[in-house]
Amino acid sequence: MSFTWSAAPVRKMILSVSEPAVRAWIPLGRHLVDVNALIGKALRLEWPGMAECQSCHGVFSELHAQGFCRKCFFDSPMAGASIVRPELSTAHLGKADRDLEFERAYQLQPHTVYLADSGGIKVGVTRTRQQVTRWLDQGATCARVIAVTENRYEAGLIEVALKQHFSDKTDWRKMLAGLEFSADFDGAVARALEAIPTDLQRFALADGTDHRAHWSLAPGFTAKSVKLSQPGDVLEGVLAGQRGQYLAFTDGRVINVRSHEGLFLGLQG
Repeated sequence: MSFTWSAAPVRKMILSVSEPAVRAWIPLGRHLVDVNALIGKALRLEWPGMAECQSCHGVFSELHAQGFCRKCFFDSPMAGASIVRPELSTAHLGKADRDLEFERAYQLQPHTVYLADSGGIKVGVTRTRQQVTRWLDQGATCARVIAVTENRYEAGLIEVALKQHFSDKTDWRKMLAGLEFSADFDGAVARALEAIPTDLQRFALADGTDHRAHWSLAPGFTAKSVKLSQPGDVLEGVLAGQRGQYLAFTDGRVINVRSHEGLFLGLQG
């Protein structure tokens, strides 16, 4: 059966824990494309040269970074410093970075600090209500909640302390290859709990929630990343599977859907 989805703004994949593998959908305009149903099929992705800013929703020939036009990247609170570096949050002080009302709503809520195995152990921070979404986006096989704080700033301080012992980045090649941390994950959690600063130990959780996931992409995959960056760029191939925010093709090429957020993509199969 053939299908064609006209070019529309793409957003990061929606992921859900399921068996035998995580379910994934690509939001393409007003539609949701079922990724799992496309595995083993030939696909064609094309970027005609238009993009929509995820903040102001204006249409541009290109975006500056992270799905934002240039103005919004420097002005929008959705692209503020604390989005990437939680320890820079200031809403708890009543001090605005870009928009105090937005920052209070975003920062002044429970945040989770976690360890995840996504090709190696990493530490991360996310809003507690988004914790499963966050570690799935990173392609993790397992994750453990090690602390829940009252706001983003406190979680950021814990993350800064733990970055002396663990990476805060995902090695996407190892993740897509299906490599897992060889040592005891519980041991890593124990070390992380001990490394939380004394004045923040009240947030530590020795019995934090444990998460597990299985992915449709088979282990042993050797990946070569590609990006649709020029108008008219096309990616064609047979879909081998999906992990995190990546679509993987049988020839080894992968595309990070999240890094293409806002681009008008057409999809055919």
